[in-house]
Amino acid sequence: MDPITIILAALVAGAGKAAGDAAPDAYKGLKALIQKKFAGKPVAEAMLEEHEKDPETYAAPLKKNLVEAGADEDEEILKAAQELLNQVKEQPGGQQIINQTVSNVKYAATSGSGNASISGITEHGTSKDS
Repeated sequence: MDPITIILAALVAGAGKAAGDAAPDAYKGLKALIQKKFAGKPVAEAMLEEHEKDPETYAAPLKKNLVEAGADEDEEILKAAQELLNQVKEQPGGQQIINQTVSNVKYAATSGSGNASISGITEHGTSKDS
């Protein structure tokens, strides 16, 4: 996973009821680090709060704010995000929560080489015929 996907996946997994009960301190710690990064940026702070309530809707705007703030290059945030994912993974059904979270991260970017497989992508809404 790329750094932004790790952060977003950790936020979603940590905010979930099952995962939140398993790793509340790790989630609060990650969120506090991001809030510190967003200090003085009310729109970014609002995106973080709204993302917790509705991750699907706010994933793209939060991602944009995370990149603009340099969160994807902040070692402390990345370490906290990975630690949270590790704690969630250790819980019963934790890996499933992470897999589901990562599969729902829309607009995720990857880099590198090798083989990849993507399936089960469904877009809902209006579409224009070309």
